[in-house]
Amino acid sequence: MQTAHDSSVRSEASEAAEAPLSTPQSLARALTLRRGEYMGQRQLRVKIGSWNTAGCTGTDKDVGSWFFRDEGLAHEFAQLGVTNHDTPKTRGDAIDLYVLGLQEVVDLNTTKEYVNRVYAESNSQISKWRSAVEAAMPEGCEFVSAEQMVGLLTLVYASGDLAKHVTNVSTQQIGTGLLGYFGNKGAVATRIVIGETTRMVFINSHLASGAGPSYLDRRCWDVAQIASKMQFDPVVNNGVAEDSGDKFGDEDFAFWFGDLNFRLGSLPGDDIRRILTLHTRGEYDVESGKPPKPLDGEPVIVLKDSESDEETTTASSLHSHSREQSFDSETSLPDPDDFPEDPSQDPASLQATLDSLLPHDQLRQVIAHRKAFHDGWKEGPVTFLPTYKYDVGSVALFDTSEKQRAPSWCDRILYRTKEYKEEFEKKVVDEETAKKKDEEMKSRGMEADEDVLFSYDPEEDGEEQESEPPAATSYEYDEYDEDNESAPEVRSPDRVQLELYTSYQRITSSDHKPLTSIFTLTCDCVVPEVKAKVHAEVARQLDRAENEGRPVITLVLEGNASQDGNMVDIGHLSFLARKSSSITIANTGGVPASFCFVDRPAMDDSDANLNHEWLKTTFVKSDDCGEAVGPNVMLEPGETVTAVLDGQVASVPFLRALNDGRASLEEVLVLRVDNGRDHFITVRGQWLPSCFGRSIDELIRVPEGGIRQFLADKKIPGAISYDADVHCSAPRELFKLTEAVQTLAERCAADAHMLEDMSLPGDAGWPFDAHACELGADEKEAVQSCVVAALDTDGHIADVLPVELPSSHRLELVSSVLLLFLASLTDGLVTAQLCARLATTMPSAAALPQSAWPDAKMKILDVLSAAPNHNIAFVFLTSTLARVARELTPATAESRAQGLQRRLSFRKGGSSGDADAAVKKRRARERRYAELLAPLTFRSGDGGKDKAARERERAMLELFLSLEMQD
Repeated sequence: MQTAHDSSVRSEASEAAEAPLSTPQSLARALTLRRGEYMGQRQLRVKIGSWNTAGCTGTDKDVGSWFFRDEGLAHEFAQLGVTNHDTPKTRGDAIDLYVLGLQEVVDLNTTKEYVNRVYAESNSQISKWRSAVEAAMPEGCEFVSAEQMVGLLTLVYASGDLAKHVTNVSTQQIGTGLLGYFGNKGAVATRIVIGETTRMVFINSHLASGAGPSYLDRRCWDVAQIASKMQFDPVVNNGVAEDSGDKFGDEDFAFWFGDLNFRLGSLPGDDIRRILTLHTRGEYDVESGKPPKPLDGEPVIVLKDSESDEETTTASSLHSHSREQSFDSETSLPDPDDFPEDPSQDPASLQATLDSLLPHDQLRQVIAHRKAFHDGWKEGPVTFLPTYKYDVGSVALFDTSEKQRAPSWCDRILYRTKEYKEEFEKKVVDEETAKKKDEEMKSRGMEADEDVLFSYDPEEDGEEQESEPPAATSYEYDEYDEDNESAPEVRSPDRVQLELYTSYQRITSSDHKPLTSIFTLTCDCVVPEVKAKVHAEVARQLDRAENEGRPVITLVLEGNASQDGNMVDIGHLSFLARKSSSITIANTGGVPASFCFVDRPAMDDSDANLNHEWLKTTFVKSDDCGEAVGPNVMLEPGETVTAVLDGQVASVPFLRALNDGRASLEEVLVLRVDNGRDHFITVRGQWLPSCFGRSIDELIRVPEGGIRQFLADKKIPGAISYDADVHCSAPRELFKLTEAVQTLAERCAADAHMLEDMSLPGDAGWPFDAHACELGADEKEAVQSCVVAALDTDGHIADVLPVELPSSHRLELVSSVLLLFLASLTDGLVTAQLCARLATTMPSAAALPQSAWPDAKMKILDVLSAAPNHNIAFVFLTSTLARVARELTPATAESRAQGLQRRLSFRKGGSSGDADAAVKKRRARERRYAELLAPLTFRSGDGGKDKAARERERAMLELFLSLEMQD
């Protein structure tokens, strides 16, 4: 909406700031009180049409021609204006709001037919008329409302730009017909709100018919009943409904239209018909010397704006001298220069005739006598022929039936603004005050002229003289107005301008002629940008007032905090690496504050399956000691505490999701304050891709340089495609880990032989059994992340191992990383498919005698050969485990000699008894190694529940670790 913002600030703003409000509705109410700060104005064009279709068939086919295309007028009528604008609108300007009021869309001539239609047809006419209207209306218009009461139907459409600002649509039916409440007569009212503040009411009515005085009184009664019973739904703004319903009279703009049935009651119908027929047939003023010329369509009508000196000339059809002559004869228009300058002053003009008839119009009379429509209603200048009653199918041919009803302006469009109504009410108050003063003067025996010097009050009377006089409506009948030569006072601009008010003579499908009005309204509307600022200010004010009596904490983000006050960026994060940031929390309120971090619920099922425990929160004291204070904290006013945020990806499922791009390092922490406002902190990190948590088929496609460099160069966001080139037969990372384990095992054996104060753990599962490891968890975790980073970047594992650690601890670290690598593989060294084939080939591997081991080993390798890359990786692993077991527990002198041939060995020989004990230890170690690594090597898919399968897998792995099989 195009708006011009009004910068005036209303006094309600201070009321909103002072109100102790704390609920969402309170915020909306406070925003509504400050509405004046974000309101502007816009120009809005409204077109209103009214037509009594008399229940005639085919009228729905004509509605588009006159209401939307202005057909049915002579060409000159297209420029007819009734207001004097500085920049007058033209019909080409877009209409923002279309309102069409129809009467007698069903035939209600008899009581029986009326009752049948009430209970049988209901609102069946809505779809019929909507289809006709929507087929003819301009593109982009949107439906707003439709309401039908028997024969009354109101349709409202808005342009696409305006429709999104139309809210609070409410309709009501008021019946005043049979028995005073049936719907054969009455009104259909529609209320809309535009731009949150401008209220418009449209009343489509059909009042009691008849020309006698009793019918006139009944029409006035109908108007009063409609006005008193009209009540709409409460207006809802910003989510808050008004306390009571919207009454008639509360609106900013009101439009009352329809078949009001007011007649030219004091004139004989024959005289009215005769004088108008003389004009339409061109027989009026025959002594002027101008020969009558028959016209096609309508009589020539010379129109003058009653509020300006500009002239408007229009052409209509003239009948021939005979009533029976056709209206379709070819003619030419008269020369406009032959018309008088002021048609209303020319006694022979049609306008002068219309002006002479209008004082007898019952509508004007009841307004003058304040019986109806006197409270601020206005009507545009009537410059068109009466709209009733015509022969169906004729142009300007009045009723020729047996009844010969008198022509009348039954169909009317009235309008009123809130200012018009308030001016009338002020005028009534002024009249009552003047009347009381007159009565007081008479009671004192004084006439007005005698008391003028004594009753003058400089304060009160001076203000009355300076005040603006009430606005004159179109129906002021003060006989002294012509003698009042006082200079007009400056008045505020009128918010409604009438552009067009006319009827359509060439629409012949009903005995009534349709009529339309076009208005330009100056409406209040919301300026969205300014409203957003006021909303933010009101919210801050309410927060401030609310926080004065509630716990208030302030967060200060430290470490790697971004410019956003509620976001923490912990930077790049790799597998097992730990990053930390801190938040200082201070109690800045006046009461103690208790708070804690609450868990974030899973968003969906897939979200629940991933482990999001990558971010840990801990509260510690803000002093130098950094002592933990527990998950729930209470601070006295002025005290502080530090919240430490630790980020680490240690979960294998979450690791896989990060590698595949199905998850991200982003969490929203909710810091809940008891009886206070929750604080939301977004924590983000950037994931560094890892070789852990991937499949063997992915890793064999990683070239030298590491997986991070490869993915960055190829711009691969998730998993590695199996269509990529293969660069190695087995994962390069597995080769590095197995080689490092073998090297460190040899070093441990040498150190144990050379260093007297060093002894290796005697547990059979060492160094792969975590329970047998001597290194602490925290120290192990720090070095493990460095080893992972070396593998991801194609670095040397030995370079990242602390030199101050003994060789045994370094062996434990590298072995733990090897186990983690095997566990993180998505497919495993031996896939589920291979495990199924092995279960068929080796159903009882655990029960095989030692003599059958060579054949069993060959069968296993034959099955694994179906997946060469997995086969090679399996051999890498089993060879490493066998060599580590042999190195840490040599069995015989021969084996020791063979070891010396391959490399320097420092193990001492012993007796045969020692050799037997060594063999037992070695076999125990081999079995324990098989028990520890078989679940990581074989992916049978049963989750480890099948004991027989686990035992079979252990036995198969032990076959490849046995020294006898190696020999």
